[in-house]
Amino acid sequence: MKEELGDFIEAAGLQSYDPNEISNIYKKNPSRLIKRLWETLIPICLFLIGVGWDKLIGLLNNETRARERAKEFTNLLVELGPAFIKAGQALSTRPDVVPRIVLEELAQLQDQLPGFASELAIACIKEDLGKTYEEVFKSFELDPISAASLGQVHQAILHSGEKVAVKIQRPGLREQITLDLYIVRNIAIWLKKYVGFIRSDLVALIDELGKRVFEEMDYINEANNAEKFETLHQKNKKITVPKMYKNLTSKRVLTMEWIDGIKLTNIDGVKKLGINPNELIEIGVNCSLQQLLEHGYFHADPHPGNILALNDGRLCYLDFGMMSEVTDKSRTGLIQAVVHLVNRNFDKLSKDFVELGFLNEDVNLEPIVPAFEKVFDGALTMGVSKMDFKTVTDDMSGLMYKFPFQLPPYYALIIRSLITLEGIALSVDPDFKILGAAYPYFARRLMEDPDPKLRKSLKEMLFDGGIFKWNRLENLVSNASKQKEINIENLLDQVIDFLFSENGGILREEIIETIAERFDLLNLYAIKNINKRLPNTLKLNNLNLDAGMINEIEPLQKLIGILSNIPELNTNLIFKKLNRIIKEPLTRVMSIKIAKKVTKKSVVRIIKLAAGVKQ
Repeated sequence: MKEELGDFIEAAGLQSYDPNEISNIYKKNPSRLIKRLWETLIPICLFLIGVGWDKLIGLLNNETRARERAKEFTNLLVELGPAFIKAGQALSTRPDVVPRIVLEELAQLQDQLPGFASELAIACIKEDLGKTYEEVFKSFELDPISAASLGQVHQAILHSGEKVAVKIQRPGLREQITLDLYIVRNIAIWLKKYVGFIRSDLVALIDELGKRVFEEMDYINEANNAEKFETLHQKNKKITVPKMYKNLTSKRVLTMEWIDGIKLTNIDGVKKLGINPNELIEIGVNCSLQQLLEHGYFHADPHPGNILALNDGRLCYLDFGMMSEVTDKSRTGLIQAVVHLVNRNFDKLSKDFVELGFLNEDVNLEPIVPAFEKVFDGALTMGVSKMDFKTVTDDMSGLMYKFPFQLPPYYALIIRSLITLEGIALSVDPDFKILGAAYPYFARRLMEDPDPKLRKSLKEMLFDGGIFKWNRLENLVSNASKQKEINIENLLDQVIDFLFSENGGILREEIIETIAERFDLLNLYAIKNINKRLPNTLKLNNLNLDAGMINEIEPLQKLIGILSNIPELNTNLIFKKLNRIIKEPLTRVMSIKIAKKVTKKSVVRIIKLAAGVKQ
């Protein structure tokens, strides 16, 4: 018993995930480990024997039977406890590790368990905050409002009269999680050593899971995450976060503002607030994209219970235990991958996956390129805005399981976040397409971001083999202008910046040529009008003016047409930007080039007219 208690206390003192330290704890005192091994390995082995038998006699070839086994596996993880639930949730985003049917069932894994006794909850408050719950709270609901694998939430009122939510961790959770992670990690080591067909590093996956679970078990860390999230989104008046009472928060007790709100999936409830659910979905999608592509700091668990609609039309995010970060390089890489996807440049897309860490540099990309084409080409035929994200991710799951993909942890969490968000949106609008909702944001970033790599991506988007594609510019500007948060003046500035940038050289040359042609055309009109007034003996008979002589004035018209279609564009803004264009140093260079071209064309025309060449 003393040995067991030693394990218990020693594991309870761990402040962060350290597999070596955990291993030392259970190697010294193995009694509790043996007991837990018996509780976990027996049901796991029985399940694996059953699956092995099904595979041997061919039953797993039947999708219905395979799905039954996948559901059985999901239920088994719930029975085994919090660490196994978290492991299942991690696997649900890893198409490189488990087959599609298992992925789908693990995605349904509910992080809900029965609550624990209120006596244990109030004892935790006393132990962590140093005061009885009566001293801390004016009133405290003993029955929990909700309970999950890591803890449960109680409603309370402070002595100051403020209503709060108090999240209290399950007793002995850190010890149980630590022991289970040790067991799961050793299973992963065994699989890595003896099961050759598993390509991904399961041990690294478990270590990443352990690190995140330990962060999630630290409620001080969660309070800090919430405050950081609030600071990053303070300019967005449509997003809010509960106030954190850090003086009443510890590693196992979190006190925060109580939020009265409606789950986004409760469409009738949202409508009763007088709010259009679709507008809230748009706010949520834009916020998620902003988290991923601007701040690089995102909420990795946006399930329906964690995003509430408030009666003033704002969205409130809850539960900041699971957050993740995306580096600048990865954010840029994701946008570049979208550009190559839209342009159907699957060769470059495969290289993007290497840059993003999905594939090793020594992997042969030759068979992967046609596989990408097969997955994406049909979906892209209808356009990005109509692509079905679920279908594409399902197809990609099969591809990643077939080829040597290894998903970076941040990407797995992004996919989980977007799939969850799409699930919420589909409950509001069955025709919702998250890629369609996201593309305007990508377009905006591509137009606005000064990052040199994204400037290069913008050029790739607009040019095809050196030929400028006006329809792509029109599509890009049109999509970017759909963003409600977009600053139209900034968008115009970015278009002008692109025009006068190094990448805009070909566009400038097209505009110079177009204007020169227009002036030349006006000169020809003038000569024709003068010619009409001349006596017949002096008239030039080699003058001809028809539509065919208007040589490509279309580019300038298209540029003006694209800009004029931008919502909220007004005359004052146009004149303001024209003033800026006039002051640009390259405008003078362009003007000189235009004058030279017009002069040259005029001289050539006069010589041709004098020589009797038909014009």
